[in-house]
Amino acid sequence: MKWLIIALLAAVALLLWRMSAFANRNLPKAGDTAPDFTLPDQNWKVRSLSDFGEKWLVLYFFPRADTPG
Repeated sequence: MKWLIIALLAAVALLLWRMSAFANRNLPKAGDTAPDFTLPDQNWKVRSLSDFGEKWLVLYFFPRADTPG
């Protein structure tokens, strides 16, 4: 029984470690150049990052759109 609990805890620790490694890969770092993208704006006009040239641009992404909290 003791070895089963140890194996279960090790499996959970490994799973959590793999999930965190998967979630953090390919994330941009501070100072990285944003990749080009094409998305609709609030008026459904399709915009690309390249449309703004060398101008400063702020992109704001918020989690859980249209949900409380």
